[in-house]
Amino acid sequence: GLFRIPGTGWRVGLDAVVGLIPGVGDIATTAVSFYILAAGVRYRVPKVTLLRMAANIGVDYLLGAIPVVGDLFDVAWKSNQMNVELLRERASVSPEEAAHGRASDWLFLGVIMLGLLALLAGSIAVSLWLLVQFFGLFR
Repeated sequence: GLFRIPGTGWRVGLDAVVGLIPGVGDIATTAVSFYILAAGVRYRVPKVTLLRMAANIGVDYLLGAIPVVGDLFDVAWKSNQMNVELLRERASVSPEEAAHGRASDWLFLGVIMLGLLALLAGSIAVSLWLLVQFFGLFR
């Protein structure tokens, strides 16, 4: 982590700090998460590792979306740090070879990204439905 929380031994990364900015923070940290996931494809980590990385991103998104609790969760669940570590452990090609990803790997990444975007769309739909239900009660 980049920053130390005074009075504790805890360190937090940029993800947790930037995530505090409403709206923009979550988009910025998700973009970084997708970049790390794409690096996994370039370095040809096994597909099961890509799925694990995507699961880390999904958990971070779902629990991070809960107001206040999500911000506290971001301090403890460092999905980008976990994914970089997975990338370091499982990378199977040199940086030179990584410049030429295989089409099947990029297709697999596209499917993962669509799944994560579906998760995003679903959470937005549920949030909007809840808002309509909540404000509908007070008419």
